[in-house]
Amino acid sequence: MKYVIGALIGLAWGSLLAWVNSLINRAAIRTNSTRSMLLASFGRTLIDIAGLAAVFFLRNAHPFSFEAMIVGTAAALGLLTVVFAYMLSRPDKAHRTQPGDSKKADNSDE
Repeated sequence: MKYVIGALIGLAWGSLLAWVNSLINRAAIRTNSTRSMLLASFGRTLIDIAGLAAVFFLRNAHPFSFEAMIVGTAAALGLLTVVFAYMLSRPDKAHRTQPGDSKKADNSDE
């Protein structure tokens, strides 16, 4: 049971870290500059390293399986970062003028 709980805690921790990474990515995309994207990439890397390091350094502070927790954290970080990046890059959401509007932002008369 300690493996299952460790994996679930790892998945939850990795999901939280991936969500924070998506917020950083979203803020960098809104500024639309190369410098902000590079800083966001550096920040996301630091968050990934700090999150995995926290699991590593706290391995003796909890009764759950360290191995299951680190694998769950890494899996959630990897998978959800891809999912959140895909959600940010969807063209049907990115170019709308308003949330309920079906027109594109370029207003072309085709």
